[in-house]
Parts: sequence; C-alpha cells; structure tokens
Amino acid sequence: MDLFAALADPVRREVVELLADGPVTAGVIAERFPVTRPAVSRHLRVLREAGLVEAQVRGQQRVYTLRRAGLAPLEEWLERFRAPVLPADRLDALDTELRRGRRARDTEGERRGTA
Repeated sequence: MDLFAALADPVRREVVELLADGPVTAGVIAERFPVTRPAVSRHLRVLREAGLVEAQVRGQQRVYTLRRAGLAPLEEWLERFRAPVLPADRLDALDTELRRGRRARDTEGERRGTA
C-alpha cells in the first residue's frame, strides 16, 4: 500500500501518532476509536502493509510499534518543498553559537572573579 494513501485516513494518522510514544497493544488501540475492532484491525493491516508499523505477538496480545524508517519516503518527499539552507545561513548560525560560547565563558569568568 502507498504510504500517502495509508496516511490519508484520520484514524490511521492518529494510530501513527499514538505509536510515536511507544509500543501499544491492539486492544488499547481499539479502545481509542469509536469503530469496531475489525475496522481497527483493517486500519492496522493497512499501516503494516505500508511499512509504517510492525506487530509482535506477546502471549495473547499483539503489540504494535511504529517503524520510523517507514516515514523516510514522506520525509524525502517533503524535502523537495523546504527552502534550501544557504551557506551564509550556516555561517550566521555558527557566529551565533560562537558568541554564545564567548558570553558563557565571560559570565563564568566573572562569577569566578577571573575576568
């Protein structure tokens, strides 16, 4: 299944958000939504087929985990639309960090009385 098609459904997006915090059992996932358990199972199957989640059987339960690597194609697609980072922007950021470091050293020296 296509990653974008899998994420087009709001229930599946919410499942992905839920799993971003860590592994969750199928039962806990099903309790979160006002749809039948078979409907939740279908949503989970779509997410598995899209490579976004994986399931592991632990005793009588299925535990679902987010596959962060499955989001890489989405990240690559979004990258096309981000503004490029120009070398001057990087130098400005470096200058800011150098100034912060100097300021921190000066503050530390004043506190110790060595400035």
